[in-house]
Amino acid sequence: MKKLNWGILGLGQIATEFAEAFDVENAVLYAAGSRNDEKAAAFAQKHAIGKSYGSYDALLEDPSIDVVYIATPHSHHAELILKSLEHGKHVLSEKAITMNNDQLTQAMKLAKEKKLVLAEAMVIYHMPLYHKLKEIAQSGSLGKLKMIQVSFGSLKEEDPANRFFNKDLAGGALLDIGIYALSFARFFLTSQPNEIHTTMNFYETGVDEQSGILLKNDQNELAAISLTFRAKMPKTGIVAFENGFITVNDFPRADKATLTMPDGSVETVEAGDTKQAMNYEIADITNTILSDGPNPSLALTHDVMEIMDKLRKDWGLHYDFE
Repeated sequence: MKKLNWGILGLGQIATEFAEAFDVENAVLYAAGSRNDEKAAAFAQKHAIGKSYGSYDALLEDPSIDVVYIATPHSHHAELILKSLEHGKHVLSEKAITMNNDQLTQAMKLAKEKKLVLAEAMVIYHMPLYHKLKEIAQSGSLGKLKMIQVSFGSLKEEDPANRFFNKDLAGGALLDIGIYALSFARFFLTSQPNEIHTTMNFYETGVDEQSGILLKNDQNELAAISLTFRAKMPKTGIVAFENGFITVNDFPRADKATLTMPDGSVETVEAGDTKQAMNYEIADITNTILSDGPNPSLALTHDVMEIMDKLRKDWGLHYDFE
């Protein structure tokens, strides 16, 4: 079977993790691209990557590259996604995939026209544990889904200039950690929420510091989400059904969950390996491309982006460069 050549655009910390993890059948980490020749060459040498490019355009013009992984700050994703698609490259973009739903819709339309795969690197959609949990949820053994609770708190250094609080870099908790919590909730909800209630505290720079979010859909399923950049909270997701509830600790890359029944008995559910999280993403996208199949997670990505747009509109939070 053909091996796909992957290229990386943007060589920061997440790109380093990606390169160090990369180990997938039918996929080769072929090229690294930066806006600096020396940085690109050093990155390629460190990670045994065959080619390096000192500009994003140069990498995209290489006809041997099949798919690109976009690892730049999310404020630059939309531009690079469109450019990559125009060059005939499949795309796996870090989260948030774009800044807003208009940008995502434009990218989805172009990907469809070009018959290319577009995906967000939302690890929840690719971890084996979540596929197993979804099977349990859809089996009906737990009854109807009633309530989802998700918390994600991270204590960030209080520096208005860093990317977490810098509005010029699309800072704020929602686009950084909130997207994980919303993706967790949407993964289990039967349908897209059509009722959204929220409250938020601004940081001094004008980005969201913390928020509370309540979602409801046509099936009367509820999801309650708590986010903060100014306090440590457990990354915990709870999915409650009529006849039991699922608890997932450290949920973004989880390989273990517990199932608690009404009588108090607890069962452990395990699948996959947290350390292989990025490889599950790479493998899924590689296999989707090689099988010429649709990307099943893109619809969820679109739903989450719609929710985030609504939240930011309610908050009055807009980034000047959108």
